[in-house]
Amino acid sequence: MIITSKILNTIPRPQLIKLSNWLRPIIALFLKGTKYTDPIDGKSYRKFLPYGYQKIRKNVLAPGTFSLERHRLFWIYLKNETDFFSATKKKVLHFAPEQAFYNQFKKIKKLNYTTTDLFSPLADVKADICNLPFKDNEFDYIFCNHVLEHIPDDNKAMSELFRVLAPNGIGIFQIPLDLSREFTFEDDSVTDPKERAKIFGQYDHVRVYGRDYFDKLREIGFNVTAIDYTKKLTKKEIDKYRLAQGELIPVCRKF
Repeated sequence: MIITSKILNTIPRPQLIKLSNWLRPIIALFLKGTKYTDPIDGKSYRKFLPYGYQKIRKNVLAPGTFSLERHRLFWIYLKNETDFFSATKKKVLHFAPEQAFYNQFKKIKKLNYTTTDLFSPLADVKADICNLPFKDNEFDYIFCNHVLEHIPDDNKAMSELFRVLAPNGIGIFQIPLDLSREFTFEDDSVTDPKERAKIFGQYDHVRVYGRDYFDKLREIGFNVTAIDYTKKLTKKEIDKYRLAQGELIPVCRKF
């Protein structure tokens, strides 16, 4: 079974989320095995599924959670390097909550976990990231992954993320990052979905971030560390969990 670019570019994301709820258990059972493991739910499979909007990547979509490389790396970092799973009374804000994490995070009763998005059926609070209905310094953790590339005014969105993050809090804001580019590229005149897909990599993206992404966050006020967490893992682990070697995690703090 292939999650094709045609499906991803045709069916609206909220409908894809609902569709996947009944597909996942069936696919997971069919692909059960021992070769590859999804660290998010701990289940193993004989192979993962292909996935991609423009270019299909083989063996990357975990059948049980529908997690991708970036999701699994994020989970491993969060588990090994933060107090997210052990702390009590932490307030968490999660933008456009990924299916891979949603149920897992909801199970952690000691967290005050809030999801937000304009369109997602998984959102607790329907909100515009550029005008958030939350207090200053409210959240200890903010997760906003693969969202900013969709937002026309990403500087405003980043400012709102900074405003609602608590002092000493942690924000993780993953984006599709083109490390071959020194500077971020955007062109407001490109509005056709097919052209956006060709230029920006996906029909609903409005830019391609370059290496200056981290400086853009720093200009807002964040203390930013670009972490290549795959360097802390063995080649065997990288293959077992089907991670992308060298992928960077933008860890943002507010001091």
